[in-house]
Amino acid sequence: MARAREATPEQADGPRPGGRPRDAALDEAIILATRDRLVRDGYSRMTIGDIASDAGVSRPTLYRRWSTKLELVVDALDYGFRKQRDMYAVDLSRLEPREALVEAVRRLDPAYFNPDAMVLMGNFAGEAIRTPELLEVLRRHAVEPRTALMENVLAELQERGAVREGIDRRTIAAMCFGGYFSAFYRGESRADIPEAVVAVLWPAIAR
Repeated sequence: MARAREATPEQADGPRPGGRPRDAALDEAIILATRDRLVRDGYSRMTIGDIASDAGVSRPTLYRRWSTKLELVVDALDYGFRKQRDMYAVDLSRLEPREALVEAVRRLDPAYFNPDAMVLMGNFAGEAIRTPELLEVLRRHAVEPRTALMENVLAELQERGAVREGIDRRTIAAMCFGGYFSAFYRGESRADIPEAVVAVLWPAIAR
């Protein structure tokens, strides 16, 4: 299995081997073009040439930043999660426990930042046979970071004495995350999911 490079935000903005700083605006244009192509074309049909054209850069310019299409996709997923995380304006530690849990479920929504996220993730699943390593990329860079946030909130609520000990935090996070996919496939609104999920979940886990 091919191993994708993991780039931290600090690495993405750091100097290139030649010593010149990266152009953050140019990087973002390429990342956004990549995300758009992933939604429209999927991974297999998406080409570096199309992305370069969409971003208004040359292929050599793109390859100086990412040596493979898979590396670029990893950074495109990381970009989406970072942007979603940066949109959170509410400090959960300042909320009442039940409110904090509602907000935590809201932040599991893959489409919180990008309305096309469900299609993008579905395209990755559709590549499971042709490019199985994409599912691992999806898990590590789009699914696990979100469910980890939920698990951390549950742990914090346990420390606050609001949630009982012994609950399976990982399974709860997975169930809450799955609610968004269920709503997508059933054609239902995502807006009511956080409150509806917590209405069922809270009586079972509250201390």
